[in-house]
Amino acid sequence: AARTMTDFSDKQHFLNTVYERFFQGYSVKLADTMGIVYTPQEIVDFMCASVAEVLEKEFGKKLWSDDVYIIDPCTGTGNFIVNLIRRMPKAKLPDVYKHRLFANEIMLLPYYIAALNIEHAYFEQTGTYESFEGLCCVDTLDLANHPQAAFDFLTAANTVRVNRQRKAPITIVLGNPPYNLRQKNVNDNNRNRPYETVDLKIRGTFARDSAATLRSQLYDPFVRFFRWAIDRLGTQDGIVCYVSNNSFLTQRAFDGMRNHLLKEFSYVYHLDLQGNVRHNPTLSGSMFNVFGIQVGVGITIAVRAGQRRDGQVHHHEVPLDWTRVQKLEWLSRNVGLEAVQWKVLHPENASTWLGTDNDHAYQLMLPLGNKAAKAGLAGSSQVIFTRYSLGVNTARDSVVYDASRNRLLERIAEFCEAYNSEVDRFRRARDVKNLDDFIKYDKVKWSRNLKRDLSRQKYLEFDERHVRMAAYRPFNRRHLYFADIAIDELGQCPQFFPAEASSKENLTFCATGVGAERPFANLITNTISDLNFFGPGTVPQWYPFYVYDKDGANRRENITDWALEQFRSNYKDKKIDKWSIFYYAYGVLHHLGYREKFADNLKRELPRIPYAPDFWAFSKAGKKLAELHLGYEQLKAYELTLLERPGVHLSYRVEDKMRLSKNKTELAVNKSLTLAGIPPECFEYRLGNRSAVEWVIDQYQVYTDPRSAITSDPNREDDPQYIVRLVGQVIRVSIETMKIVKGLPPHYTAPEQDS
Repeated sequence: AARTMTDFSDKQHFLNTVYERFFQGYSVKLADTMGIVYTPQEIVDFMCASVAEVLEKEFGKKLWSDDVYIIDPCTGTGNFIVNLIRRMPKAKLPDVYKHRLFANEIMLLPYYIAALNIEHAYFEQTGTYESFEGLCCVDTLDLANHPQAAFDFLTAANTVRVNRQRKAPITIVLGNPPYNLRQKNVNDNNRNRPYETVDLKIRGTFARDSAATLRSQLYDPFVRFFRWAIDRLGTQDGIVCYVSNNSFLTQRAFDGMRNHLLKEFSYVYHLDLQGNVRHNPTLSGSMFNVFGIQVGVGITIAVRAGQRRDGQVHHHEVPLDWTRVQKLEWLSRNVGLEAVQWKVLHPENASTWLGTDNDHAYQLMLPLGNKAAKAGLAGSSQVIFTRYSLGVNTARDSVVYDASRNRLLERIAEFCEAYNSEVDRFRRARDVKNLDDFIKYDKVKWSRNLKRDLSRQKYLEFDERHVRMAAYRPFNRRHLYFADIAIDELGQCPQFFPAEASSKENLTFCATGVGAERPFANLITNTISDLNFFGPGTVPQWYPFYVYDKDGANRRENITDWALEQFRSNYKDKKIDKWSIFYYAYGVLHHLGYREKFADNLKRELPRIPYAPDFWAFSKAGKKLAELHLGYEQLKAYELTLLERPGVHLSYRVEDKMRLSKNKTELAVNKSLTLAGIPPECFEYRLGNRSAVEWVIDQYQVYTDPRSAITSDPNREDDPQYIVRLVGQVIRVSIETMKIVKGLPPHYTAPEQDS
């Protein structure tokens, strides 16, 4: 097929497409781990043109200057090198080609395609065939792990190439790093490999200077390549230009990375190509992303020019609703930096690039909590809540959760037996060099921590007393086997709900966490809660009224005396107590104006609470909301019309999944029963990216996990009408919630006061 194409660009596109689709079909795991994705030529053109512009404008040099050394560290099929070759004068090209142009690729198929592409591009320009000695078959990140000549790279000839590249004083790093985030399922045994040297540098820079609680994203491949590029430039001036996952632009986990980018470089350009489906659920599918993936994409050009540190970020974003085709057409019309209308940002804080007009007002509010107070550091009590925590991270929901207590106990007994058998086998084995290859994946849902417990020869005890009720998702409670080892991370839930009895006296509400991938949401519960309460990527933090020791003793209030004094002093009201502050905060977090105005701030920081003009209006509303959201199972259900299908035996059982009609006025429970008369206003009450009613529809379904073959069945044998009744109850909760929320005072912030 390639032979029939007369234009080499067509041939190149053909080979690239074969490469990408081949791997995605032939080896899904390999394509996922290596982040295989073909870079559109419009992006390659823009990036290469931008590098050439900056090189000439900032340094007075050309791509072919004697002291300009270029590397593509993850070259794929060589598109960037080919583009650079075509930009160089024919007379200058041979010298650059032989001495100052480098590329790395770890997989053999793209390595050979890259060699063909690059060597043919050189032949087109010069009329001479010349082997490209700058191309190495090597893992770029692995180069940082080993000193020169520490080991051979496949062949002697390849080792010579690698060592020549090591000695080159690289000034430009250009390319498309892998996009794989992290292994979705440890049982795939397909995780990203560690890179000791690069990861150590990340821990000592990006991670050390981050205020985020969860920092695992800092070890994603694209972050590693940014860290590697900084270290590869060393102390030299130079340019790093990547097209990558652009979550580092705003997410809290990357605050340390943003800080170091502005320390290491004179200024940074970032072209935001949008396309983050997880942050913007309206962007369904992949047609809005330039790579057809789920995460946002951006082009970053970081420039280091002498000792100059402007602390500038040049930012531009394309419209959110543009499709892939529109974005690529825009790039083809605006090739290079000078064609873009950049907004110059001067971040007051190097770790926060995209500030908002509301930052100052937000900082004047009372912090709900912070890490210093949580850690008990001296002088850090100026927060409302001393302690807060993520929910439990089970790493095996299908094993440790169930709607039926009896089913859960049966499954946990089997899980304990299977896991403990692996511990026995490990104890008998000698010199286990690779735990991932040793363990059996058929009966145990493995995770990082469970593997660690296995290596420590820790057994899992089966005890019925560990079964507790937990808030799994909004308006979805399940039985949970609440025990260490069975659950990967317990968080501080043992200090919030140490025993079943604590559920009768303690309350805790949550708010979606920093860097959440879904719209802001909050809800209250009186039980243990799940890490992904509002779905994956929402990381809600939970704020309890009481905290305890792990044995249930030493109950104490979690709202600080400082917060109590602040509220009493501001409102000049001694009747304000800690419970009224608890409900006040819950009410404020529901205020629609507050959520809209401070939406960006709530993505970057823990919530802050303003002084509303009317304290008691919010406190009383918050208490009503809490009673409504906690007691939903005791409410009288909203009256719906039951449509029974003639000739079919009536059943209230959900057989598969309930389904809404297109106009959302009817809900098919099963083949025999449909609920009609659903009021449209009930869908206004949203928790993240779904309404409360849609959470019920999503969670109360019969589902068989394809990996474990474990079936989750929410139907209750002792109460067949429970799910149908619950739908009506949550509809009533939704309507009543919005009445209370809309009845809150319109003005929720007092005039700015001294901090």
